[in-house]
Amino acid sequence: MLKQIPPVISPELMLVLMEMGHGDELVIADGNYPAAANARRLVRADGHGAVELVEAILKLLPIDTFVEDVAMVMQPVDPGTEDPPIWKSFSEQLFRAEGRVIPLTRIGRHDFYQRSRDAFAIVATGETALYANLILKKGVVHPEGWKSTGVRS
Repeated sequence: MLKQIPPVISPELMLVLMEMGHGDELVIADGNYPAAANARRLVRADGHGAVELVEAILKLLPIDTFVEDVAMVMQPVDPGTEDPPIWKSFSEQLFRAEGRVIPLTRIGRHDFYQRSRDAFAIVATGETALYANLILKKGVVHPEGWKSTGVRS
């Protein structure tokens, strides 16, 4: 074990996070998501919820500041469906970690599947909430004296 590493971050997940580069995408998938069928790299996180994993991941993973769509969710198939409650939790975790509002970009189911096939890795959780799938785009760790927007202070 290491100090200050959230216990839900497995050695495999830590390796994936460290190997990712700027612009790479990570999928946090709920228990219903066909993760094994779509993953280039699959990290199992069975028994853990999506929100607790997002919280832990965001302690380590910077979110991209150079593009707009940095946090994507799967649009419910029924257009009349209200936003799934777990999306609010995702937004809250993103705000806490980044100190800025990060909008969740809604993308269609098949586009989400395709994007996940191109992602660096998929983290398969045991989350039971519906539409609890999130794609995060990795940013850069800014040098001392730089703000998260990339502008010198």
